[in-house]
Amino acid sequence: MQLNQATDYAFRLVLHLAMLPEGEIVNGTTISEQEHIPPRFLLKIVRYLTKAGIVKSHRGVDGGFSLAAPPTDIALLDIIKAMEGPIAIHHCLEDREACSKHCTEECPVHEELADIQARLVDNLARVNFGFLADKYRSRRGKNG
Repeated sequence: MQLNQATDYAFRLVLHLAMLPEGEIVNGTTISEQEHIPPRFLLKIVRYLTKAGIVKSHRGVDGGFSLAAPPTDIALLDIIKAMEGPIAIHHCLEDREACSKHCTEECPVHEELADIQARLVDNLARVNFGFLADKYRSRRGKNG
């Protein structure tokens, strides 16, 4: 299992916005250049994040992008779901009918995968962009 490049770019975009003072708007060119995100890809990512209520798009001469919620209210899980859909590490966790064995009871593999998936989702939900922005600021301060 591997997250796609668009999701990585989305993490960069949201972290960039989380580093700004609340409500500050930054234009796409600045984000694209500073975060090394191709401009056309940035627009695609913004559409997904806007639809998910994570990013706001501002039109006009002074337009650009800002977070739609405080960074502490946006988790890694939110970005992944916006970009890739719900997390399902195995098809039988998403659809019990997908099992070719047609188990009527929980099989031990299914039980363990369900537990692993639940812990993964929980951990991704705990890591918010307020925490990540603070961590990044701290590291930048130490490295000059």
